[in-house]
Amino acid sequence: MGLSRKFKQMVLLFVAFINVLGPSSVALANQLPYDTYNYNFYEDIVYTPAAYVPSGSISGTQLIYEGESLGVLSNPQDICKTPSGNIVIADTGNHRIIILNKDMTKVIKVIKDFNNMNELDSFMSPYGVCVSKKNELYIADTFNNRIVVLDQDYNLVKIIKDPTSEILEDGYVFSPLKVSVDYADRIYCIAQNMFEGIMVFENTGDFIGFIGTIEVEISLWEKFWKRVATKEERSNQRLFIPTEFTGIDIDDDGFVYASNIDEGGEQAIRRLNPRGQDVIKKGENENLGGDLWSIGFSKYAGASQITDVVYRQKGMYSLLDRKRGRIFTYDHEGNLLYIFGGLGTQAGTFVTPVAIENIGDTIIVLDAYRAEILTFTETEYGSLINNAVALRYDGDETEAVELWRKVLTLDENNELAYVGIGKAYLSSGDYENAMDYLRKGMNSEFYSIAFRRYRNEVLKENMNFLLTGGVILVIAIVAGRRIYRKKKGLAKEEGLLNE
Repeated sequence: MGLSRKFKQMVLLFVAFINVLGPSSVALANQLPYDTYNYNFYEDIVYTPAAYVPSGSISGTQLIYEGESLGVLSNPQDICKTPSGNIVIADTGNHRIIILNKDMTKVIKVIKDFNNMNELDSFMSPYGVCVSKKNELYIADTFNNRIVVLDQDYNLVKIIKDPTSEILEDGYVFSPLKVSVDYADRIYCIAQNMFEGIMVFENTGDFIGFIGTIEVEISLWEKFWKRVATKEERSNQRLFIPTEFTGIDIDDDGFVYASNIDEGGEQAIRRLNPRGQDVIKKGENENLGGDLWSIGFSKYAGASQITDVVYRQKGMYSLLDRKRGRIFTYDHEGNLLYIFGGLGTQAGTFVTPVAIENIGDTIIVLDAYRAEILTFTETEYGSLINNAVALRYDGDETEAVELWRKVLTLDENNELAYVGIGKAYLSSGDYENAMDYLRKGMNSEFYSIAFRRYRNEVLKENMNFLLTGGVILVIAIVAGRRIYRKKKGLAKEEGLLNE
């Protein structure tokens, strides 16, 4: 089995190499500094057209503020958009917050300090930013151990610090890293060295508890060695503590999307309802961990390291992998839609990607090392998938069919397109065509539904013939038996007469 899998990988790599040599692929290779691909039903790599392509980058030296250059960004750590579409950057190393217009061509405001009780108060390495529906700016002022809230005119609204509770350890030092706010102005915070989960604050700033604790499972083998190991060996073993969250975003319905580092590479994202329960859907292969690293990419040993998440629209969300520089986008059912991005020094690649945001048909990524914002614009292929998924999310399977057909003209191996068309046929009652497309899309669940309905439809349409045939068959059997018994009786009588 192992040799078969390795052989498959070698064949795929060989085919990819041959394709790169071909004239039709050279242009694509020259345009993109990374591969674009997905995984099929068998979890093999399938190369795809690009859903997004690099469209530029923005650095601080390109921007002017109050007649002077904004200057080089220093270790920027977070980025978000306002309800009006403006862009907010946490310029962490420079201890300031920068606000750009929606085109990222003009600096609207640079905030280094604010009026606090008639005194100027400055930020100290702010790591996280977000903006509420009320246009209030929330800043995770990390080294000052507080969350600062400013109104739309950048005046102080409140400061959240020194949370107290019986469930917090004595002497706990609050160091917020990422912050997000829901429609009710409840505050969700990822804090440094806080493994109990995401900290939740009321809109008054009062700490009320945690949501989304991720427990680490210990294997039987690890439990055994933990028992037999010496004290010195146990001290060298890794600590089995819950996983820390890395990124956070909230959709319009108040569901929290939280990313984390998953060593198993199976689930690096959670969708938490108001009760803190994970209600995310995991798709056909039940994997939400980024790259299926166990079957390839030996250059990058181990699972993806998801560092941030952005909720986009219609149930779609994208994850940012700092280990490989990839961006993975999923739909509301947990299906992997497309993958793009990579590490490197070329235009459109990352060195240290830390945050991701979505602006219309553009995805932007903040790179801490390059101190730049990199922009990616959707292609026709990406637009078709995004719009088809949005229609399906709204329940318009039939309307999405034409888009899925166009996707197949660009990528005939797109299983999700086959499934989308198959579901539309299923909804319209064309079960035979539904079976054909669902089989091509390798969707056993909906294929079984289509097959069952097709079988019932065939039985229903032919019920009269079946009943008539059954009656005739019964009559024929009864008549045959009577004739047989009659002949048998006559034969016995003739036998007696002969005697």
